[in-house]
Amino acid sequence: MCNACVIESVKTNMLSRRGLFRAAAAGAITAAAVGTGALSPAIAAAPASVTDLTHELYEEFPTFFGPQQFFREQKFNFKEHTFNLFELRYSEHTGTHMDAPLHFSADGMSVAEIPVENLVVPLAVIDIRQKAADDPDAQLTPDDLKAWIAANGEIPDNACIALNSGWSAHLGTDKFRNADAEGKMHFPGFHVEAVQALLETKAAGIAVDTLSLDYGISPDFATHNTWLPAGRWGLEAVANLDRLPAKGATLVVGAPKVRGGTGGPARVLALV
Repeated sequence: MCNACVIESVKTNMLSRRGLFRAAAAGAITAAAVGTGALSPAIAAAPASVTDLTHELYEEFPTFFGPQQFFREQKFNFKEHTFNLFELRYSEHTGTHMDAPLHFSADGMSVAEIPVENLVVPLAVIDIRQKAADDPDAQLTPDDLKAWIAANGEIPDNACIALNSGWSAHLGTDKFRNADAEGKMHFPGFHVEAVQALLETKAAGIAVDTLSLDYGISPDFATHNTWLPAGRWGLEAVANLDRLPAKGATLVVGAPKVRGGTGGPARVLALV
């Protein structure tokens, strides 16, 4: 056999074997996906829309305690170094952020320990905008939960229940904190009896469009102290809840994976 013929035969055989290996690998991946319930990006159905529930974080973002809690210093710039880099310093509980169970418990889960399956969950949006417009100290109560269930069915397992008070529209104004002459804040939150009722369900988290899971003038953080130590999480200062349906959206929480963290700024998305 001529040298050229030998070389061509070897090439053909190698290509055939490569094709066989690729087919075997593809079959293994498909089998793994079926076995775990996971889908590759190529075959996963894309959502019809994605809504960003995250406020942009900046130095003047209002905070629960009042003083600035987000700082940045430029360490490198493009003109001098051909790249930009900022060093950031911020409170864990600044901007749109997560409250982990450890935030209000001695030994609860840190933000890094929350199972990922509890960060991609059904979203139930409860609208109390009219009540909040009439009274800034309004709270989401068990009656609001009952009304939502009557209209939409039971709270889905592993869901996040979001309070839509319309308060995110006040960001950038004094009304977002809405502090009175004595420094007491007035904005909506979850009533402790509502979260006690939610503890009877398999809900994973709750969310608010204000600075706190508790309403502004809460004297004792009753909602925080009831919900978080039970191993559930919360989101505060969420945006754009008015763009979402009462049910049917899937919440994706990009929680920071900080060892020992009690929370942290998060990128929060809703898929519909």
